Amino acid sequence: MVGQTTSDVPPTMGVKIVSAGVSACLADVITFPLDTAKVRLQIQGECQTPSAIRYKGVLGTITTLAKTEGPMKRYSGLPAGFRQISFASLRIGLYDTVQEYFTAGETPASLGSKISAGLTTGGVVVFTGQPTEVMQVRHQVQSHLCGLKPRYTGTYNAYRIIATTEGLTGLKGTTPNLTRNVIINCTELVTHDLMKETFVKNNLLADDVPCHSVSALIAGFCTTVPSSPVDVVKTRFVNSPPGYYTSMPKCAMTAFTRKDCRLFFKGFVPSFLLGSWNVIMLCFEQLKRELMKSRQTMDCAT
Repeated sequence: MVGQTTSDVPPTMGVKIVSAGVSACLADVITFPLDTAKVRLQIQGECQTPSAIRYKGVLGTITTLAKTEGPMKRYSGLPAGFRQISFASLRIGLYDTVQEYFTAGETPASLGSKISAGLTTGGVVVFTGQPTEVMQVRHQVQSHLCGLKPRYTGTYNAYRIIATTEGLTGLKGTTPNLTRNVIINCTELVTHDLMKETFVKNNLLADDVPCHSVSALIAGFCTTVPSSPVDVVKTRFVNSPPGYYTSMPKCAMTAFTRKDCRLFFKGFVPSFLLGSWNVIMLCFEQLKRELMKSRQTMDCAT
């Protein structure tokens, strides 16, 4: 990423990929209950049975979930959630490399090059992680309290059932997920890059933890605003049974016809608080630096 001091050795692509993958997994473990709360809030209202639970707020959702379904339900779908290994490794780990390709030797990188790199890496990861995206959402949503038997008993059971009963159509939601990831990748990485560069160049903050934290928070908010409506539609579409929505636009229009724009921002607060991208970017910067220090130490020793 930009804003490094001249004494820093530029990290290799391998270091960036490993740092991004490990950081994303750590972020998933830390923030997963918030992600589950976000998904539950986003689909609230679609389960029309009398026994359907009503969730109120972030903490209320997490507390209700723990009381009614058990504490571990907050981590339902976590194995599938480790899709971040492939997701973040590519979209964040390859960002600088792809950006260098688009700059063609231009220094510093232009805004257009940053956006192009974000679009490219954000789009590519969807096709590698879409199956696990579907698994995670369906596991987080399913509940025995809605009067229906849970669809899946585990991650591998879900893969088997979807493959045998729905086939490739079971991996629906690629279009909204592609849109969401492109928005997230461009906004998150470009905003984080620009903010960190601004802080360092204007001597407002040193290129260290405080700078990375503030940059990640700003990038997280700027990312949540445009991605929230697409995220809501994606979650509802992916979770819907076969034939419930004929297409993603149909799903969006069904929500729109309810004449409540707040519907498209359900789960906004946990999405921002969760800000797994905030934790990812902070851990990524620190882990990347530590790995390079370790590599330099090993090189000196040899």
